[in-house]
Amino acid sequence: FRESSCYFKTILPSDPQWCHVLKLSNGEVSCSSPRGGHHRGSLGTRCLLSCVRGYKRLGPSSVQCMPNRRWSGSAICRKIRCHVLPLIDYGMYSCTRGFVVDSRCDYTCYEGYQIEGDRYRMCQEEGTWSGTEPTCADHDPPKLKCPLSRVKIAEPGKLTAMVSWDRPVAKDTADRALQVLRNGLESGSDFPEGIHVIRYKVSDQARNTATCKFTVHVEVRRCPKLKPPMHGYLTCSSDGNNFGAVCEYHCDPGFERTGFATRVCQLNRSWSDEAAQCVLMAIKTDVRSAGALLDQFYEKRRLLVVSTPDNANQKYRLQNIMLQKAECGLDLRHVTVIELLGTSPRAVGRIKEQRIDPEVVEGLRQALYISTAYFTMVLLDEYGVDRERFVNPTTSDELYSYVDEYLLTEEQLERLAMNRDFCD
Repeated sequence: FRESSCYFKTILPSDPQWCHVLKLSNGEVSCSSPRGGHHRGSLGTRCLLSCVRGYKRLGPSSVQCMPNRRWSGSAICRKIRCHVLPLIDYGMYSCTRGFVVDSRCDYTCYEGYQIEGDRYRMCQEEGTWSGTEPTCADHDPPKLKCPLSRVKIAEPGKLTAMVSWDRPVAKDTADRALQVLRNGLESGSDFPEGIHVIRYKVSDQARNTATCKFTVHVEVRRCPKLKPPMHGYLTCSSDGNNFGAVCEYHCDPGFERTGFATRVCQLNRSWSDEAAQCVLMAIKTDVRSAGALLDQFYEKRRLLVVSTPDNANQKYRLQNIMLQKAECGLDLRHVTVIELLGTSPRAVGRIKEQRIDPEVVEGLRQALYISTAYFTMVLLDEYGVDRERFVNPTTSDELYSYVDEYLLTEEQLERLAMNRDFCD
């Protein structure tokens, strides 16, 4: 009894030329090999295949040398040809290189005819001819005269003007009945702002043609664009700054308009009256009741009422730091902060630097059901409705998110997005 054994040996390809070197007629082969740039046929080599100008690749754009000593695919470069150009009546053409790419075919007409259209066409790389097929026509065209070019001012509050003219009449030595064709808006149409080219064309029985053109220039008188007021915005009719447009000034909640409410763009390109301004509404803190204080903010500002038993309250001190950082962001959201500090008879209220009477402080707490025993924040909308209460310090981002989601209109959100970088 003999023991038998067998051995397995893995043979790695030592021949760097594992696959044959690729060649691509009328093309280029660019290879990258794991063994280096000089080994274009080693195992794992990847080659990019491309064709020279005038040829189109048929097959993959890249191939790889496989373990079976074959490339993963193959490609050829086929010459691109344009279709044979048809002959034209009363003329001929001659080409520099037949119907291959970059060949130029020049058209000529027989004696007594003139060419109309492209005088030559090029065979392009995608296999199509440039331009369009020309024609050879009799050289004696009809006579056609167009109206004079004209300028028209757009009507007040509009961006168009109605323009009319007499239709041109064509004459020809041989033909009496000629059909005149128009390219462009017809007479009596409303033309928009800009320069419009009106073209007329006439042909006789011998296909002789004549053309003429004129321009209609509709001018819209415009005033300089108005800038919205600080803490406000504009709404304008028509195109905003054209002759006859009316712009109205609006102020953000908490700001009041001074000056003319509207301005009109005049024919001399200037605006009527002077620009209005938006000034901060005056808040009277020397009132004697909570209702008198709150009425000043009705439909104008939102309120964030902060109440604390005393200034040393830890939650208030932390909230106060966050509110100082949030002042600009809250102002963009039309939120005014009212602080109610301490308890009676030493209660103090303030709006920024303005003091509030202790009786008003107590009145606010009673009206809003605010306890003096603990820290509280109450958020009121512009109608004085209690929308949310906070008993713990709240970050500026949390306040912003709540106001943006529940209190701002779509228009206010759009304007907030436009001014979001203001606080930076």
